[in-house]
Amino acid sequence: MAKANKDSSNERLTAEDLAKKQREISVAEFFEKNRHLLGFDNTRKALLTAIKEAVDNSLDACEESKILPEISVEIIEMSESRFRIIIEDNGPGIVKEQIPKIFAKLLYGSKFHRLKQQRGQQGIGISAAVMYAQLTTGRPTKIISKTDPKKQAHYMELHLNTQTNNPEIMVDEIKEWKKDHGTRIEMDLEGSYLKGNQSVDEYLRQTAIINPHATIIYTNPKAEQFIYARATEALPKEPLEIKPHPYGLELGILAKMLKNTESRTLQSFLINDLSRVGSGTAKEICDNALIYPKKKPQDMSMQDAEKLINAIKNTKIMAPTTDCLSPIGEEFLEKSLKKEINAEFYCAITRPIFVYRGNPFQIEVGLAYGGNQPKEESVSLLRFANRVPLLYQQGACAITKSIVTTNWKAYGLQQSNNSMPSGPLTIIVHMSSVWVPFTSESKEALAHYPEIIKEIKLALQEAGRKLQTYVHKKYKVQNQLERANLFEKYMPEVADSLSRLTGDNKELLLKKLQDMIKKDEIQREIHDLESLKGEDDERTKKQDDEEVEE
Repeated sequence: MAKANKDSSNERLTAEDLAKKQREISVAEFFEKNRHLLGFDNTRKALLTAIKEAVDNSLDACEESKILPEISVEIIEMSESRFRIIIEDNGPGIVKEQIPKIFAKLLYGSKFHRLKQQRGQQGIGISAAVMYAQLTTGRPTKIISKTDPKKQAHYMELHLNTQTNNPEIMVDEIKEWKKDHGTRIEMDLEGSYLKGNQSVDEYLRQTAIINPHATIIYTNPKAEQFIYARATEALPKEPLEIKPHPYGLELGILAKMLKNTESRTLQSFLINDLSRVGSGTAKEICDNALIYPKKKPQDMSMQDAEKLINAIKNTKIMAPTTDCLSPIGEEFLEKSLKKEINAEFYCAITRPIFVYRGNPFQIEVGLAYGGNQPKEESVSLLRFANRVPLLYQQGACAITKSIVTTNWKAYGLQQSNNSMPSGPLTIIVHMSSVWVPFTSESKEALAHYPEIIKEIKLALQEAGRKLQTYVHKKYKVQNQLERANLFEKYMPEVADSLSRLTGDNKELLLKKLQDMIKKDEIQREIHDLESLKGEDDERTKKQDDEEVEE
């Protein structure tokens, strides 16, 4: 007893004692304990996230190889809380040496350092899904991949060693696979399958809408198959990689670039390592910073780097190039809406490219109004970033804020203060960017940058004016028809009275009255349409400009 008391005494620990307790934390260990950061915080969301990461990788791989994507997704219910997911694509495949690292090593990939529009960014998506499957079922992930019709397929079963963040290959063999090229991944994991707005079903439906060039074949746990056929045979424009823009640099990033550059002078560094900087602009930046242009970048102190940042802010530099983005386009966005949503009016808007923190981005908005959509409920909102659906954290997203702060009453919808509008409407908002500012690693909502919110509002207002023209015209035509029907109801009596007063033939008078109604309807409809396009458009544009100014 005395010994136990001695062991648990309040003796002061030395620095050496504390040092023995310190050890390096693997990134895989960190995410193992904090998997909610990656979107695996509950079983329903985990099932969706695992499928989402695999489908995103397949779409990216196909587009980079200029292959029209055809992706198969299958969910098999193994037990009440365990599912097997199988995702297969027709992409370029993966070389054998890269398979273990891509699927079983966190923070490994080719996208993190590239500035261009792409779905993935951090290199933790599919490997995080592999880790989650391993943690919840203990079973390895099975991958088969083939790169050429003349070559054999490689089959592997993998585990992720969370202590070292390295892959462990359980099985490595050659297999016969009838596919010419592609990749197939199979994993068992804990999950729960439910239908609804945040389900796998909805994610794949929205993925088909925002990727009109892809075909998706989906088999759910009830063995029901859904085929989302592509709406176009045209592949998206391939985005090109760009260099960092000076306006997007922060002090620490600039200091790191100066230290690692291969350029021999500061002026050549500004020209070669940054975008939109020519010799004249580089000299102007150096003059504004009071730094010799031929100074070696590696000799730049932190004070020099700070002077350079301030000089860049005070120098007029061209906006970033737009080749790095690949928007959907108004034509294809409208085609996708028509393919998947039953409505009576469709429109799509693609805004010009804008810049935040030196990063170019582009906003697209699509509207589908009427049809069989519910009239008394809130509008249906579909949020996307770089062609990926965002199903969670809608209230925390900049897209939602942009919508609730837009005056939808001017466009014929019902809306309470600071709330979503109500009516038979689906709103699509898509952001394309070289670096999407997500609020967390799980990539579920856009951060509230003022530049982004302003651009979304401008796109919504432009689409809203088109909707207003249609809605007002529709109501005008309905009122005209109601008046015409009322007059038509009493037309025989009017013709009879006129016949008795004038002595003219009753049938002839009735026919003339009917012709008069038709001509009057046409003239009124043309007049109303012209006035709607003029007066209402001008009035709502003025209202929109006032809102943006505020």
